[in-house]
Amino acid sequence: MADETQVDRIREAFHYQSRFKGSTMVFKIDFPVTEEPSFPHLVRDLALLARTGFRVVIVPGAKEWIDAVLTEYGIHSNYAGTTRITAGAAMPFVEMAAFHVATRFMTGLSADRVDAVTGNFVRARGLGVVNGLDMEHTGKVDKIFIDSLGRILNLGMVPILPCIGWSPTGKSYNVPSNEIALSVSIALGAVKLFIISAQGGIRTGAYALPDGIAIGEHGQVIRLSPPEAEALLAANAAAAGRDDKALTELDLALRASRAGVERVHIIDGRERGAILRELFSNLGVGTMVYADEYESIRTLKTSDIPDVLRLMEPLMQQGILIRRGIEDIRGKQDDYAVFEIDGSIHACGALHNWEGGQGEIAAIATDPAYTDMGLGSRIVRFLIDEAREKGLHRVFVLTTRTHDWFEFLGFKECSAESLPEQRRKQYDLKRKSKVFALELR
Repeated sequence: MADETQVDRIREAFHYQSRFKGSTMVFKIDFPVTEEPSFPHLVRDLALLARTGFRVVIVPGAKEWIDAVLTEYGIHSNYAGTTRITAGAAMPFVEMAAFHVATRFMTGLSADRVDAVTGNFVRARGLGVVNGLDMEHTGKVDKIFIDSLGRILNLGMVPILPCIGWSPTGKSYNVPSNEIALSVSIALGAVKLFIISAQGGIRTGAYALPDGIAIGEHGQVIRLSPPEAEALLAANAAAAGRDDKALTELDLALRASRAGVERVHIIDGRERGAILRELFSNLGVGTMVYADEYESIRTLKTSDIPDVLRLMEPLMQQGILIRRGIEDIRGKQDDYAVFEIDGSIHACGALHNWEGGQGEIAAIATDPAYTDMGLGSRIVRFLIDEAREKGLHRVFVLTTRTHDWFEFLGFKECSAESLPEQRRKQYDLKRKSKVFALELR
């Protein structure tokens, strides 16, 4: 079983590698991550992606290092809300700090034989006077030079964009790295934006969460649709007003998703291998905000049958499911539904019609790695809805070990004599399955 699980993970990795090879991915990485012992491993993983055909763009944050440099030189920063007002006297030190952080990435990539380039890829303009405050050398993105970035990416090199932009006249501005990451993701049509920080992200207990949010085994929010992310931010508006780091990251993810970035991943950069685990597995390790259709329940295709049998096999070996083969499933193919995540099948079930307006829910199987996501119960509820649409008045299941689970879903135990006549004739007396039914009217 362990070997099969390992093979499944390898299959997943190859699936994602083939799907996203040649795609542009932007990595916005906060400065505290560069101070962690795991930072060399993070850079090594970025280099691996670049060497294997991914178009990698890095946007390093530098806020904390800029603070340290300005403090060392006795320069105080004022803020308008959470935005630094960058005085003219501070700007040379801001540039020095920003490029120092970019050099850390360049050095690490060079050690892994990947060429990187830092340049003036961002045209900026000043914020001007905001609510009566002169923002001086603090600016915003005016344009991303995508032609220059494209040529660099086509050569297999990694562009690094520090938090500095220049006006057409050569005046430099301090531009928030979040805004650069968002702008470059949109301009390059990135399929993914990774927000990597030394935070744990959105977790249970710390924030008010809307109902129905998917939670991982370690308490992290696994994924959010844009409406769910918006609802979560609204439910925690007071904390967001206090410059909560995790909520700021979620707000950036939502803006990127609304702007067309397919998937935004918020991950903890302190975890070794976090980027690879997030990218090459369905479950990942962080929080994903997705703009495309991430998951769906659909009818079975012939090409799905080997995957369905793979899910059923452990349960058939344990006697929880009756033994089925390819022809058994193919003969009732229209009865089956599968839960697909990113093109892979991770749960299945069937609704068999019997006489008298009754339907049998059968062949429920779920990938063990996805137990916490409740895929099995979602398949069952989908089949119940399908039974209602077909005008059935009752659904039933035969089970030897999962009766508690079906009771939780609203099924009630009943006699085998209540089964439709044809199904009763097929009842296996040796299995002694219990019968549970749900009335739909």
